[in-house]
Amino acid sequence: MQYMVSLQNIYKKHVCGGFLIREDVVVTAAHCNALGVTSVVLGTHDLKKEEKEIRRDIKQRCKHKDYWDVEYGNDIMLLKLSQGAGPNDRVKTIPLPTSEMNTNSTETCSVAGWGYTITNGGAVDDLRVVNVSIIDPQVCKEQWLPYNFPANVICAGGYPTKEGFCQGDSGGPLVCNGKAVGVVSYNNGNCNYPNVPNVYLDLYKYLPWINQSILGDMKHYE
Repeated sequence: MQYMVSLQNIYKKHVCGGFLIREDVVVTAAHCNALGVTSVVLGTHDLKKEEKEIRRDIKQRCKHKDYWDVEYGNDIMLLKLSQGAGPNDRVKTIPLPTSEMNTNSTETCSVAGWGYTITNGGAVDDLRVVNVSIIDPQVCKEQWLPYNFPANVICAGGYPTKEGFCQGDSGGPLVCNGKAVGVVSYNNGNCNYPNVPNVYLDLYKYLPWINQSILGDMKHYE
């Protein structure tokens, strides 16, 4: 998982996850922008090993212009780094999906992050990873009633299992067959699974926006 990125604040504390899609571009969640992110760390699974990390300042950030709140969707942001990183033996990019995902499949994927391992806990130093199964979107929507359920999302983990993401994992990738197909967006704030399904932004639906933003040199900044 050499594509994994830790988004950190001015105090060099982890606040969100992300993943490298180009040597100088990170994908993360738009709601992470409100957490005081100033730099990113790449090239290590252990955030305590500062001598081995690669830190980059954020040169530009491009938040989706239609993002308002997680429950209304469009929870995606691109970060352009001050300097490229990799590819090398510690840092690699991860490919994006080339076709729409079958959300009715029973496929097992994975999600990783440095977030909480228990409700109201704290971030961890060692990267954690867990396998999660894709949940039928209609089942997911029904489980989230009466709350608003956004378009262009994928559900995986949480209900009806005991595995899923938690606070601090936001912005990390949902990985299926070696490709980043989703971005960690939200759960109900409770990590004592099982409860409601975890919700990810569906990356395939945002490929045109990603490509346009990168080619436009992040001119869609908001």
